[in-house]
This record gives sequence, C-alpha cells and structure tokens, in this order.
Amino acid sequence: MSADMGGPVRGSDPDPHPIAPEPPLGAAGSQPAPPPGADGDVANRDPAPRIPSPLRATSEVCARILIISAALALLLFLIVQLRVVVIPVAIAVLLAAFLAPSVHWLVARRVPRGASTALVLVGGLVLFGGLLSFVVNTFIRSFPDLLSQLNASFTSIRPLLSGPPFNLPVTQLENLPAQLGKAISQNRDALTSGALTTAATVSEIVAGIALALFSLIFLLYDGPRIWQFLLRGVPRARRARVDAAGRRAFASLVGYTRATVLVAIVDATGIGIGLWIVGVPLVVPLAALVFLGAFIPTVGAVVTGAVAVLIALVANGVIPALIVLAIVIAVQQLEGHVLQPLLLGRAVQLHPLAVVLAVAAGVVIAGIPGALLAVPLLAVLIAGARSLLAETEQEPHLISAIDPRQGRIGTEPVVPREPSRLTRLLRRLVQREPAGDR
Repeated sequence: MSADMGGPVRGSDPDPHPIAPEPPLGAAGSQPAPPPGADGDVANRDPAPRIPSPLRATSEVCARILIISAALALLLFLIVQLRVVVIPVAIAVLLAAFLAPSVHWLVARRVPRGASTALVLVGGLVLFGGLLSFVVNTFIRSFPDLLSQLNASFTSIRPLLSGPPFNLPVTQLENLPAQLGKAISQNRDALTSGALTTAATVSEIVAGIALALFSLIFLLYDGPRIWQFLLRGVPRARRARVDAAGRRAFASLVGYTRATVLVAIVDATGIGIGLWIVGVPLVVPLAALVFLGAFIPTVGAVVTGAVAVLIALVANGVIPALIVLAIVIAVQQLEGHVLQPLLLGRAVQLHPLAVVLAVAAGVVIAGIPGALLAVPLLAVLIAGARSLLAETEQEPHLISAIDPRQGRIGTEPVVPREPSRLTRLLRRLVQREPAGDR
C-alpha cells in the first residue's frame, strides 16, 4: 500500500505523537466524573472532615441551645403579653387541683356531676368570702388601736434614737409626723396618678377573677373531656405515654395544693397562737397574712414572719419581739422538717435552691402571681418529665389523676376499694322501688 493512500507504510517508524482515543460518552452525552480522590474533585469534597471533631460537636450543641433558647424566649414573651389571660387560667387550674377530689368524692356517691360542681364551687366561694370579710373587718376595727400603740412606741423609743450611737436631733424626731403629712401633700399629684392607675388595674383584676371563675367551672365539670381533647394533638404512637405523664403531673399538683393549704393552716394557727400569748395586736390579720404568705414557698414565710416580728417590736417592745421571732422560727422549722416531707413526700420534693430560683424567676416575669405559680409549675414539669423519661410506665387508666400518691413513678396501680356499709345501704335505698309500683 502506498503512502498516497493515507495508510502507514509497513516497516516505517510509528507516529511519535499519537492521538489518544476519546473516552466513551455517557448516557447524557457528558464525560464520566473523575474517580474519587482526583485532583479535579477537591472543590466538591465535603468540608466537614477539615473541621476538628470537638469544634464541630461544640458548634452543633451551641446551635441547638440557641434554637431552644429562642423558642423559650418567644414562649415567655407570649406569656407576658397574654398574662391577663394566662394568669387567671393558671390560678383556675390550681383551684381545680384543690377542689377536684371533692367533686370526685361526690360523683362517686352518685351525685350528678353538675350538682357536685355547683356544691363544691359555692361552698368554696362562701368559705373564702367569709374568711376575707372577717379578716378585713377585724383589720379595720383594730387599726385605731394599732395607731395609738405606734405613737406610744415611738414616744418610748425617742430617747433611744436621740442618744448614742444614733444621736438624732430631738426637734427632727418631734417634727417627724408633720414632715410625713407635708410629704404626702406635696406628692398629691403622684398619688392621684397612682390611684388612677390602680383603678385601671382593678378593672383588669375583676376581668381576671371572672375569667378564672369561668375556667374553674368548666375544669371541674368537664376536666376529663378537656384533657382528652388536648391529647388529640399528640401523635397516636405517643398518646398513651403522654396521657400517663399528664395524669401524674396533675396528681402531683393535687398533692402540692393539698399540702400547701395544710401547711398554711398550721403556720397561721401556730404563729397566731404565739402572737396572742405575747399580746401582739392584730392577731387575726397577721395570722391571715401568714396563711396567704405560705402559698409562696420559703419567701412568703420569711416575709410574713418578718412583718409579725416588726409589729411586735413596734407595739410591744424588744423582748416580746424576740419571743415572736423564736415562735416564727420554731413554726418554720416544724414546717420545713416535718410537715412538708410528710405531706408532700417524694411526689413534689424540690431542692430549696430550686424553689428560691423558681420564685425569683416568677417575680421577675409576672410579679406576685408569678411567685405564686412558679413552684407548682416546676413540680408539674418535673413529675411529667419523670414519667416521660422512665423506661416503663403503667397504663393511663391505672393512674388516678386526683390521687397525690400517683404523682411519682413506682406507685402501685389504683385498685377500686370495697364500698363501705353506709355507701352500700344508701345505694340500696336509692335503687329500691316504691311500694306503689310493685
């Protein structure tokens, strides 16, 4: 074959620059990707292996913490903005936890649920209204005596204040009441604006009381069905576990409210008897103040006890005030070491530091209502979390939401008790047919 035909001449040297064959085209007509690890794939590699593992883990944890913190901050913002609604409903839940066992007791004795709710609600309102009226009337009647005792005490301690180490001028002490009256008259505008603000606040308080009462009626009458409606928002696979956790959380709330009321009664009775023995004025209002302060754990007892000691110091002197201080400390020690462990038990047992931090956070967020609701909210969250994190849990129908003993894991399931003879006799009388129908 000749060179003119374009073919290579046999026996001649090969071409020093051969043309490499083109790679086969893929299905889409493009060249196949280079193998992994090739130099052209450096830009497409995952950059994660270049980041050290501790730094990558720390960044992921911090990102999740930031997301959770943002969600909690948004939730707190909504609660603060809707506090006019949230606080009354929360107070209604607390009252429902305290009154629900009474409604259940009446329903178990075949009283209609509507009648049971009405009886318990009206009885509670009458009891609370009567107690509040008695305390207010007693305070109004005793206020003039307290003013006279304050003036006498101020006269008796005036030489002490004018001598060493205070060395206050006698003229300044004598003109102190006149100076107080002058300061009040000079700040009349501020007091007037404060009164207007208080009037606006009173309307919010009235609306909150109405909302709390309305919510309490439906929680007592239709609480189980409300809870079942809320459970519909939970995935079906986790519904039974969330139901059990909710029942234990409400049982712990029942135990908390019951124990708090009993502790408040013991505190008010003990300190009131001590104040009466010492001869401190306004015994009943001070005992009522101690009763109300006991609903704010740790902080309330300290504040109300300090008020009682201060009034004893001003009205009776140093020695009676020291006696009242000893009585207050003794009652609080009885509360902290005997009553609360015995009544609350392990269901809502909280560390004192957790209680103080919860009360402080509640005061910052919502003032006095926040301090009142912080500790029961913490107890409910802990009880629910324990149930959700437990390896095994009982069936929801075996957990009684109104039994405080069911507020913790490991309790025995509720077994229906044999009705008493009186209950069986009442049932027979109700079920017996009239003689004329036989």
